[in-house]
Amino acid sequence: MTIKIALVTGGSRGLGKDMALSLAKKGIDVILTYNTNKVEAEKVVSQIERSGRKAVALKLDVSDIKSFDKFISELLISLQTNWNTNKFDFLVNNAGIGVTLPIPQVTEEAFDNLMNIHFKGVYFFTQKSLPNMNDNGGVVFISSGTTRFCVQGYSVYSSLKGAVEVFTKYVAKEFGQRGIRANVVAPGAIETDFNNAAIRNNPQMKSFVASQTALGRVGKADDIGSVVAFLCTEEAKWINGQRIEVSGGVTL
Repeated sequence: MTIKIALVTGGSRGLGKDMALSLAKKGIDVILTYNTNKVEAEKVVSQIERSGRKAVALKLDVSDIKSFDKFISELLISLQTNWNTNKFDFLVNNAGIGVTLPIPQVTEEAFDNLMNIHFKGVYFFTQKSLPNMNDNGGVVFISSGTTRFCVQGYSVYSSLKGAVEVFTKYVAKEFGQRGIRANVVAPGAIETDFNNAAIRNNPQMKSFVASQTALGRVGKADDIGSVVAFLCTEEAKWINGQRIEVSGGVTL
């Protein structure tokens, strides 16, 4: 059986960590990236290896577009060293930050930083990754429920995620001839350390969000990772160019 390999950006914590673990449960080996927290990334690698899959952690700053060529070189060395190949199968564009900024408080610097992380970095990292991916693989973009409904202070973040959703369709269209699928997973409110653990650390917000969700609770990391992993399996081979919201039915 051919070994499949997934690259997950921002895989050291939160949603990315669970995506990496969920992919391993599906029998997929994982390369995960981290920006600052190497220790946590190595813990995820160890957890995956204990499950019987192979994993590697590499440093990547998705806001530093000029560093991508160097990263791709390191990635190819890692693929050759650990898997005796120069290709991988799935890219999960997960890395990101959360910032609550009402429109009057948005500075050009803050806008540019969010743009680099959430759209420009995603665009060019995907562009540089695709030549190094096997045919019949896939790209999963992580968006947000807030492209469908508004959360005050998320005007920049959500607009950039909206751009990612449009870009996803173009990747699906332009790379479909190679059998490469591209889809969006759009989480609702999730109880992680994202945006300074805004939901986890605020019981009132957590209660409010739960009350807006048809299933009556906020999301957890493992609500998302399993859907991402599913999209990287043969069972999802005919899903392409789609936005899948994983929010428990919030604001229906």
